[in-house]
Amino acid sequence: MTSPDSGLAGKVALVTGGSRGIGRAVVERLAGDGMDVVFFYRGNGAAAQETVAAVAAAGGKAEGLPVDVTDAAAVGAAVEKVIESRGRIDLLVNNAGIVRDNLLAMLDDADIRAVLDTNVGGVFNVTRAVVPHMISKRSGRIVNLSSVAGEKGGRGQSNYAASKGAINAFTKAMAVELASRKITVNCVAPGVIDTEMSQAVRELAGDEVTKRILLKRYGRAEDVAHAVWFLASRYADYITGEVLHVDGGFKME
Repeated sequence: MTSPDSGLAGKVALVTGGSRGIGRAVVERLAGDGMDVVFFYRGNGAAAQETVAAVAAAGGKAEGLPVDVTDAAAVGAAVEKVIESRGRIDLLVNNAGIVRDNLLAMLDDADIRAVLDTNVGGVFNVTRAVVPHMISKRSGRIVNLSSVAGEKGGRGQSNYAASKGAINAFTKAMAVELASRKITVNCVAPGVIDTEMSQAVRELAGDEVTKRILLKRYGRAEDVAHAVWFLASRYADYITGEVLHVDGGFKME
């Protein structure tokens, strides 16, 4: 039995925050389906090299570029580099994000600024740089990574929840703006995923978190990567402006 054709083979993907966690799983999933994947990473060169090596070992193509998504000029230069070398960007996955959880009264200016600059400003910077190239081709897919916190924010998550709620709204606005150019824009909202980024939350909350998940387990990075793959594939040709929750049935109590 042959695998169904996703329509992704031979196309170019740009993934932000692609060296670890969900981002790495997305890079590996897309490359495994024949995409030429370029990913941005901020500081961990060793992790980036591991991701590239893992993709290569599986027969895929991936390249990591050190780019701070909060730096609009650096983002613009990196996107131009991708265009010069590949000629196009067919898929953008805005995954880069950070967490600085604390009660509102205890959040300092740097905590608020860092989360909003990365999680919201970074998405604006990268999308703004990539979209003109998609418009020129009159085709493209954008998949943003949000969070269950965007709609069901928890204690100590005011900055993070606000940033992810913004991404949900941004997704819907961009879907309207880009539909006439044959570009779809969707969002994947993960729940609590077993990654390094969520480790502190999982350790602090213990069983309290899994009690709120209908499927009674944490998600895997691969669970999210499959959802991104679907929205990038030809099977999602008629879907835009949607927020797809991959959270195991997370509920607030």
